[in-house]
Amino acid sequence: MEKIKVTLHGQATQEYDKGIKLLDLAAMFPNSNPRFQTLGAMVNNEVHCLQGTLENDSTVEFLTYKNREGQEIYRRSLSAILTCAVFELYRNSRMTIGHSLGNGYYYSLNTDVPVSDEIITEISNKMNEIVQKDIPFEKETVSKEEAEALFKRQGYPDKVRLIKYMPYNEVTIYRLGNYLDIEYGAMMPSTGYAKLFELNKYNTGIILRFPEPINPTQISPIKNWTKLFSVYRESKTWGAILNINNIGRLNEFAAQKKIFDIVKIQEALHEKKIALIADEISKRSDDVKLILIAGPSSSGKTTFSKRLSVQLMVNGLNPIALSLDNYFLNHEQSPVDEDGNLDFECIKALDLELLNAQLIDLLKGKEVQIPEYDFKTGKRKATTKPLRISENTCIIMEGIHGLNEELTSSIPARNKFKIYASALTQLCIDDYNRIPTTDTRLIRRMVRDAKFRGYSAKDTISRWPSVRRGEERNIFPFQENADVMFNSALIYELSVLKQFAEPLLKEITTDDKEYHEAQRLLKFLDLFIPINYEEVPPTSILREFISGSSFKY
Repeated sequence: MEKIKVTLHGQATQEYDKGIKLLDLAAMFPNSNPRFQTLGAMVNNEVHCLQGTLENDSTVEFLTYKNREGQEIYRRSLSAILTCAVFELYRNSRMTIGHSLGNGYYYSLNTDVPVSDEIITEISNKMNEIVQKDIPFEKETVSKEEAEALFKRQGYPDKVRLIKYMPYNEVTIYRLGNYLDIEYGAMMPSTGYAKLFELNKYNTGIILRFPEPINPTQISPIKNWTKLFSVYRESKTWGAILNINNIGRLNEFAAQKKIFDIVKIQEALHEKKIALIADEISKRSDDVKLILIAGPSSSGKTTFSKRLSVQLMVNGLNPIALSLDNYFLNHEQSPVDEDGNLDFECIKALDLELLNAQLIDLLKGKEVQIPEYDFKTGKRKATTKPLRISENTCIIMEGIHGLNEELTSSIPARNKFKIYASALTQLCIDDYNRIPTTDTRLIRRMVRDAKFRGYSAKDTISRWPSVRRGEERNIFPFQENADVMFNSALIYELSVLKQFAEPLLKEITTDDKEYHEAQRLLKFLDLFIPINYEEVPPTSILREFISGSSFKY
């Protein structure tokens, strides 16, 4: 038997029979922590199912729920178990995946009767039955024509449309008993691996909830996401207005040359929403003097704040921007993170005492001396800028801590208006498969970093986990504090970003640890028909990332 060399987890290299199954190799090296079972494998910087084999010399790292990729395998597989359960129970119903809520996914279920506790119990019991049967996920590759025919017979027009515009001759699908779906990533070997989940009724739909990332034996208590959920509902309403809810439908408009009407309508919806927010602020202008804008990375906060300023001026107000960057403490006073590095994302990195004192004085009509921060020296400059506001002036502050009450603790609530901006895409891949909002933001950031900051896609991807940790700590816990939320996602944007992102992602090689993420994003972007970026208006939020904005940044 021919041998191959395998380096496991960066340790010593050993020889194994060529064609050894990853599942068999994993059995030779059981996880030391039984809570974290092996779910998949990273082979030569690409994610693989455990059903796969090793045919060449390889570096292998087994993936558990500790790894982000392992969590994705678990969630993707469990989502398939849910859709399989609904498929078996309610053949004439239609379930559609929505957005993530907390540590779970929201689904709409269109049945003859509203979603009830009894329906939730019935689906949950069926899911547990599927898990206990330990049914294997069977992967196969079929021709594009055969795939279209398969999904047409099962009554999935969303998948048929998607396949029609795929740039491949073959399509990989997986089967789970009589249920089948398009393969978008690695799956568990079998349903028996999905040991923990919860199904809950939420609003008019269902939340499929997953174990906690740090403890796969626990599911955190369900929370109330009233404001965030209302934005999700609004985004779906916008999708209905545009008559687009998945990639196949978007591609259909692009192929029929109707997409530029969609661009105009989507941009008009954004402008209308921004105008409504400005109107709400104007109604309270006797009290509201401080507008706080926060949101995760690449959510379009800067362009949003500029467009909001225009609408506030239409209403007779005089908005001025106050940069939080100028309130950073000198380096020697700054906090450090767990690795001993300066932590500029920590709220304690700001001079909160000075900020609050100056805001109080500004609201009293006094003149203050705004500090200027020099990022090169890590210290404040000796110079300051005078600022006084008039009766019709409102201050706009944009930053990650905007919704954290600690930032402006000395300012009465009636004087503040808080806005949360994010990019909550209206699109799904198809009815059962979602587009993570983080993917849209990562692609936005990658394109912007390359155009304006000189960073490669590899740089952006390598920094992204740190960015996400900062968001989890400093932004998401405070999102429900917002007076209003703004969804900056554009239903057409990935069709534009595709042509900018693909060349950047293709620069990442197999030797780079970011390779698997680059390949995942390239596979995802393959699903979109590109559209001409010249049709994007100069005031669009998308211009903040692709360049060509009429705003000065």
